[in-house]
Amino acid sequence: MTRYTGLFVFLALVATAAYFGMTYEPGPFYAALQKPAWTPPNNWFAPVWTVLYVMIALAGWIAWRAQGFGPLLWLWLLQLCLNGAWSYLMFGEKQITSALIDISALWLAILTFIVVAWPVRRSAALLFVPYLLWVSFAAALNFEIWRLNS
Repeated sequence: MTRYTGLFVFLALVATAAYFGMTYEPGPFYAALQKPAWTPPNNWFAPVWTVLYVMIALAGWIAWRAQGFGPLLWLWLLQLCLNGAWSYLMFGEKQITSALIDISALWLAILTFIVVAWPVRRSAALLFVPYLLWVSFAAALNFEIWRLNS
């Protein structure tokens, strides 16, 4: 059981970041924005993020088991903070530009995690690939919303 105690810690960290992000709902602000035609329905976001958050927690746990609290885990924590900050910036502060900067930094942090994790634990790196793809899509969406509403 103690082998999986760390996994529960990583799941709790990710759940905390997810909960923080969920406290800032899109609401009327987001509904009123012009969005591209390829914007997914709102009901897609919760299931996609649920799966991704589990994968993020697993990747962090694997990285921690491989290296302990080192550079790879710092990258993992950085991306988690940037992830949580996006909802606050976009929906809490209604700052589309700041959210775009944040998601760009998030994308870089995810990519860096993948590159650094690859020689250490490929499984941790591979768990972040769908996350990178989704954040790439989300960044493109954020950019288009910024462009359409500037």
